[in-house]
Amino acid sequence: MDARLLEILVCPICKGPLSYDRAAQELVCSADKLAYPIRDGIPVMLVDEARQTVEGTPVEPLKPAGDA
Repeated sequence: MDARLLEILVCPICKGPLSYDRAAQELVCSADKLAYPIRDGIPVMLVDEARQTVEGTPVEPLKPAGDA
């Protein structure tokens, strides 16, 4: 997943920041408690495709460009 793309993507519902869960290949909005899947390296930012997250599940923070 391109770090530059991750830096500009926001939650389609609240427009808040997303966290990258590398293990699950998801972008997570902690405000809305939704996880958006990443399929074949492409984030699927559709609310209908998102799943509810479990509160307290750790998510890897975004890394600056170049650390990918």
